[in-house]
Amino acid sequence: MKIAVAMSGGVDSSTAAYILKSEGHDVVGLSMQMYDNLSAADSPYGGCCTIDDLADARRVAWKLGIPHFTLNLEENFHEKVIAPFVAGYLRGTTPSPCVLCNTHVKFDLFHQKARAIGADKIATGHYARVAQNGSGAFELRKAADLAKDQSYFLFELSQGQLSEAIFPLGELRKPEVRDIAETAGLSVARKKESYEICFVPQNDGYGSVIEKEARAISAANDGGDLHELALAVAGHEAGGEIVDTDGNVVGRHDGYYHFTVGQRRGLQIGGTPERTYVVDVNPYTHRVTIGPSTSLEKQELAAERVHWISGRLPVSPIEVQARVRSRMADVAATVTPLPGGNARVVFAQKIRGVAPGQAVVFYDGDLCLGGGWIRR
Repeated sequence: MKIAVAMSGGVDSSTAAYILKSEGHDVVGLSMQMYDNLSAADSPYGGCCTIDDLADARRVAWKLGIPHFTLNLEENFHEKVIAPFVAGYLRGTTPSPCVLCNTHVKFDLFHQKARAIGADKIATGHYARVAQNGSGAFELRKAADLAKDQSYFLFELSQGQLSEAIFPLGELRKPEVRDIAETAGLSVARKKESYEICFVPQNDGYGSVIEKEARAISAANDGGDLHELALAVAGHEAGGEIVDTDGNVVGRHDGYYHFTVGQRRGLQIGGTPERTYVVDVNPYTHRVTIGPSTSLEKQELAAERVHWISGRLPVSPIEVQARVRSRMADVAATVTPLPGGNARVVFAQKIRGVAPGQAVVFYDGDLCLGGGWIRR
């Protein structure tokens, strides 16, 4: 087949390209330039798709003897990933840009570009698996290497997208991938992994992205709550009180958007007898509420924009294992579908880390059923 491989310049996507080339496929490497990484050359970005990464992808493609092209998706990436990321923080929620990138960029826009060059399938370096069940429907399953599994970030994929996706690393473990790359003579075989958000400068943090974007939003004067919130941030008027769960003022901050639910570091409130965490961020009063870890415990949540990979909406409550953060353990839960793409999720035990704006993903063993976005 003719397969377009999304090459980020890392060891995973490079090894995926090598495996497919070795199997005899007609492989084309496509890299995505997703943000202006020249605008802050003195503050290197923390994730994939930097200038150096794109150069690494070109070197690997040359080594493999496959054509390589770079797609300028900067404008689309800003609209589909950066803008919602900023809007989420301005509204006091905790965005998940990696899910948005996979849904709207890698498996949508990139997919369209791949089709345009005649590719039969697209492949990525994700640690996940695609299978077909007895009825011919496509399934998303966890990777064999559960420590690296990335199915959480792919829960919004459709039947059509899965039918044209290949994950060559789904049955491999990370050390095996590095060994394959090294045996193949790929220069990225021992390249360090990145766990940061790709478009956030390492030196400045995500706050700098929000402040820059807030200035643009406030200047646009489009009205609505987002414009008002952006005005406060752009005018350096987003500071406020840090309070405990009883409403007592225990400190002050200079920007509520620097805080997310579950955060422990950077509170700067002096010594406390027990560890304290952010339990609520109010973008309208600018109040940040903190409390003990028990304040984070929840046994249920409300989800919106729920997506079922099978394409079939359950007609009654179903038992699943659910995950509210990518690296958290699955917890038994009951999902009750509600009108309008909503759902109520009740866990078998109290859990921590439930943050509005993050994704809740549903599993049946290693089968990813789908998921939704946490509203509260």
